[in-house]
Amino acid sequence: MEKEKYNLTTDCENTWCPGCGNFGILSAFKMAVTEMIANGFPKEKIVVVGDIGCNSKIADYLNLNSIIGLHGRSIATAEGIKLADRGLKVFVFAGDGASLDEGVSHLVHAAKRNSNIKVILHNNRLFALTTGQFTAVSPQGMKTVSTPFGNIEEPINPLKLMLASRASFIARSYSAKLEHLKNIILEADKHKGFAFIEVLQPCVSFFNTIPYYNEKLYETVSEKLDSELAALELINQWDYVEAEKIPLGVFYKKERPIFEDQAYEILD
Repeated sequence: MEKEKYNLTTDCENTWCPGCGNFGILSAFKMAVTEMIANGFPKEKIVVVGDIGCNSKIADYLNLNSIIGLHGRSIATAEGIKLADRGLKVFVFAGDGASLDEGVSHLVHAAKRNSNIKVILHNNRLFALTTGQFTAVSPQGMKTVSTPFGNIEEPINPLKLMLASRASFIARSYSAKLEHLKNIILEADKHKGFAFIEVLQPCVSFFNTIPYYNEKLYETVSEKLDSELAALELINQWDYVEAEKIPLGVFYKKERPIFEDQAYEILD
């Protein structure tokens, strides 16, 4: 029974492409969950929520309670779960397409409400499962199957969007930095309120950003986590097109009233 408590592996065949950044996210999350369980949190009270895409296949490979819903609707589903049972730890795994295109309103409003869920964004900057269409964070000029002459749109900055939406925890990590990502997940888990973790996750099949990230990324520790101006300064170091350096770490953290707690106060 003790061994089963820590078993997070399933019998599902893994269908990610060899070298996919999702493997790193899966490993880091397993490390984080193992630590949560070792610290006494019941495994059965950890819930994984996803929708459609390579990112959401992670639910198939985790021996945890999970639900896979409609594309772009994972955050709304997670909010419902957390509202029904505040004692659960609810983690959303979402792609940049699902959460920044068709699901962007759910993301913005969950951050605004300060719903006590944790959103882990797999950001490979395109729709990977459907062979590489552009998304809201694809670079301008990028040629994809849906933009054969080049993407004419400027990319959105998801961290800046989250700061403007009043997310109370904002961080960035990299799928190849397992220890760093594990620690960010654990810090987000301890945060009381909405947490958004952008994970830069190269898609080796359609947009291999590994050499670029390995050259540009650096780890930073903010000394002013409750300062929006300090967070914005870090966020603005990269516009999702070009940068001298790209920071990783927790950029912003500030506690404020939690949506679910406020809702129960009204019901009581």
